[in-house]
Amino acid sequence: MYKLRGKVVAANPSTGEVTLNHEAIPGFMDAMTMPYKLKDPSILSELHPGDVITADVLVSQDADADVLLDHIVVVAQGKPDYRPTSVYHVPTPGDLVPDFALRNQDGRVLHLRQFRGRALLVTFIYTRCPLPNFCPLVTHNFAVIDRQLAANPVLIARTHLLCISFDPEHDTPARLRAYGAEYIGSETKDAFAHWDFAVPQKAVLDDMARYFDVGITTGGDGSITHTLSTTLIGRDGKVVQFYPGNEWTPDQVFIDVKKAAGGA
Repeated sequence: MYKLRGKVVAANPSTGEVTLNHEAIPGFMDAMTMPYKLKDPSILSELHPGDVITADVLVSQDADADVLLDHIVVVAQGKPDYRPTSVYHVPTPGDLVPDFALRNQDGRVLHLRQFRGRALLVTFIYTRCPLPNFCPLVTHNFAVIDRQLAANPVLIARTHLLCISFDPEHDTPARLRAYGAEYIGSETKDAFAHWDFAVPQKAVLDDMARYFDVGITTGGDGSITHTLSTTLIGRDGKVVQFYPGNEWTPDQVFIDVKKAAGGA
């Protein structure tokens, strides 16, 4: 899976393809103009010449398989009067984050507003994720950041970590607690004092996915194809920094969290 950003040249419903003039795709190909098939061809009706999009490029290990685009987000419209059926928001510094409600690993209801006064680092995962460089990597990175923050009493008091599952059917509080304990390295009563694992109800999940730019597609076998989204929220409840994908490092984010928390 690779990240793509480009401008729509043409959308062809008869072939299920969109032609893009796109930037270089790191690790995959140079900048060029070429057609791509969509994992969900029905999205073609949402794309118009001049639209600027981001998307995931899905490349199969089977050399004969098509290269597909998934989790397409229109970040700039070439047709200003058009209103798509579903709009994804890309978190931008200064945006006020809505007060979403979730249920954590203890079965307790959390509201994002309760973390006001602390820098809150939020990411999205699901515990069944089979790809080591996706949810397990991001959760491991959070564990590294958690240990870095714990080494400073001022920072640990001014920060909080939150992993949000987008798999409410399977990720029960008990499952989230077991998953979280593996990364925290403890199951004691106060193990989750600084780091919660939580899941919203389906209706709230849809709103959160759109707000935090999380593309989610559930397969017929119950598997979930998804994008990665990590956001640093300041002590005032506003976005400080957005980290798409998995290329960010714990050290990089730790520095940002430290600054947002006002730590020494």
